[in-house]
Amino acid sequence: MEITKDTRVSDILKEYGDIADVMEVFGVQRVGRYSLRAFLAKALTVQTAARIHRVPLDEFLSILDRAVQSSHNN
Repeated sequence: MEITKDTRVSDILKEYGDIADVMEVFGVQRVGRYSLRAFLAKALTVQTAARIHRVPLDEFLSILDRAVQSSHNN
């Protein structure tokens, strides 16, 4: 899956599952209920998350890619 600025966080969850480290990149802390994460993720795109965290988009995409690769390789 290629992750772009328009990718929804919910799509990342569908592809990779409930990856806590990836969700923390988006500022969604570990919570007991997956449904809460899924709810928050539906409204969020990668570009919006980068803007919220005041991180340049290219840097944010790089951070996210490393988090997904790290979690995917484990």
